[in-house]
Amino acid sequence: MNSKDFTAIAETIIAVKDADLALRDKLILSSKLGKGYHPDMEALHNHNAGVLDQIIDSIGYPTIGKVGKEGSEAAWLVIQHSIGQPAFMKKCARLMEDAVERQEADATNLACLADRIAVFENRPQLYGTQFDWDKNGELSPNEFDNAYRVNERRKSIGLNTLEEQTAIIRQQAKLENQSAPSDLKSRKKETEEWKIAVGWST
Repeated sequence: MNSKDFTAIAETIIAVKDADLALRDKLILSSKLGKGYHPDMEALHNHNAGVLDQIIDSIGYPTIGKVGKEGSEAAWLVIQHSIGQPAFMKKCARLMEDAVERQEADATNLACLADRIAVFENRPQLYGTQFDWDKNGELSPNEFDNAYRVNERRKSIGLNTLEEQTAIIRQQAKLENQSAPSDLKSRKKETEEWKIAVGWST
């Protein structure tokens, strides 16, 4: 496949990423972001995952060398948001690991993806990139093994400290008018039921 073909593919990946972010902005404006997994967002995430999966079957992982930095970043975002597709996310994580080793993908993006998979599989995350509402109504990192080790791993790939990132995440949530669920226990129960329904856990 020639470079012109890859250019068209890059444009497709960027377009589905842009559709994702546009819907997110719409949900923020209507104060519907953070109120559970909105069905419109879920449908779009599943659709985008299907589009990208076909692309990966055709050209392999969308590395920087194939689709450019913007295209590769867009591919990662689509993968990161394909939370209803466990097999696809884990397949992409394996492919992305190979790409990172060849310096053809971003190590920080891989850290976020690996952490997200760990959280959905009810395992401690390694880099502390994934957050959720805690019992005090604050966004806090999902379970991790050890704060010192997390910060050492974050430093090794150029991320800020866990404490700095927590402050940023909480400030962003305020700017987007996100708020903690009124019934955290019910929210967690719904999340676990959803994980079972889509295949993250049994």
